[in-house]
Amino acid sequence: MANSPAALTMMWAGFGALGGGCLGAKLGEQVAVLVADRNSCEYCLAAHTALGRKAGVSAEDMGQARAGHSHDPRTAAALGFAAKLVEDRAQVTDADVEALRAAGFDDEEVVELVAHVALNLFTNYVDVALSVPLDFPRVALRKAG
Repeated sequence: MANSPAALTMMWAGFGALGGGCLGAKLGEQVAVLVADRNSCEYCLAAHTALGRKAGVSAEDMGQARAGHSHDPRTAAALGFAAKLVEDRAQVTDADVEALRAAGFDDEEVVELVAHVALNLFTNYVDVALSVPLDFPRVALRKAG
């Protein structure tokens, strides 16, 4: 990222804004590992696993998040929606959004969840496309790239 001051500024501004958002660091990191795993981004998976643990998410919950699961129904709804955004390239339905609302998400939180996915897609794409060297402890991807 440092090769492009504009891209670096955009990335840090995005993470800074979302870090102070309404979803919280724990859910943000759970979404990040789900997105990283779906995109076979070893760098982001390793980095956000470490950051999630630092934010207080258990190792079990981080592993579950990578698979799109959670014991908490609200978190599970967010992860399911995030997975659908990634896997179906944002082709979600009104029913998908309504399922989030039924799990307790308001409009602000729904948009912020989409923003988390979009920002993580950007960093995944940079890291995968440009083969960014891993400088965090490796975390095995759930599925082959």
